[in-house]
Amino acid sequence: MTKHFLGDTATLLGRSLRHIARSPDTIITTVITPIAMMLMFVYVFGGAIRTGADSYVNYMLPGILLITVASGIAYTAYRLFMDLKGGIFERFQSMPIARSSVLWAHVLTSLIANLISVVVVVLVALLMGFRSSAGVAAWLAVAGIIALFTLALTWLAVIPGLSAKTMEGASAFSYPLIFLPFISSAFVPTDTMPGPVRAFADHQPVTSIVNTLRALFTEQPVGADLWIALAWCAGLLVLAYAFAVTTYRRKIS
Repeated sequence: MTKHFLGDTATLLGRSLRHIARSPDTIITTVITPIAMMLMFVYVFGGAIRTGADSYVNYMLPGILLITVASGIAYTAYRLFMDLKGGIFERFQSMPIARSSVLWAHVLTSLIANLISVVVVVLVALLMGFRSSAGVAAWLAVAGIIALFTLALTWLAVIPGLSAKTMEGASAFSYPLIFLPFISSAFVPTDTMPGPVRAFADHQPVTSIVNTLRALFTEQPVGADLWIALAWCAGLLVLAYAFAVTTYRRKIS
C-alpha cells in the first residue's frame, strides 16, 4: 500500500511539475511581489526606519521570505480548483490510484515551487547587500523552518482550493496571509507600535518565525522564539491537514 501511494504520488507530482515547467510565469509572478517590496522598503523607506541592524535588508529579509511563501501558495489553491472544475478528480477516481496521492502531489509541488521562489529572493537580496554569518547548520535550520511553514500554509490553501465557488475565491484567501507580516516584527521593531497593535504583533505567529530566522541568519541565540515558531507551524499544519482531508473526502464521496 505504501509503495502504491508513493508511486502514485511521484507520478502525479511529475505531472504538476511539468505544468509549472511549461508555465514558468507562475514562479516569476510569485517572486515579483516580494522582490518589489524588498526594493521599495530598502531603497525608499529603509533610510527612515530605525531597527538597530547594520543593514535594513538583513533585518527585513525574513519577513520577505514569508511573504514569498504566502504569495506562492495561492497557486496551490488555484491549481486544485482548476483540477476540480476540469473533472480531473473524477477521472482519477476511476483509476486504480491511491486517492490521497492527488492531494499530496499538489502539496509537494507547492513545497518545491515555493522553495525555488525563496532561493530566487535570497539571491536578489544578496545582490542588494544581504550578508549572513550563519553556518551550514543555521542555514539548514532556516530551510527547515521555511519548509514547515510552507507545508502548513499549503495544506491551508487546499481547503479553499477544494471548497471555493470561483477561481478568484480560491486564491484570494492568501491576501490576509500576505498582509500579516506587516503587523509583526518583519519590517519594524514591535516596540515602536501602539499598545494594542504591539500586543497583537508580539503574539501572532509571524513575529516568532521572523525573529527565529533573523537570529539564525546572525548566529544569535534563538531563545523561546524557536519553540513558539515551531509550535505555531506544527499546530497550523495539523489543523489544516485535518480540515483539508475532511473537505477532500466530502468532495469525492
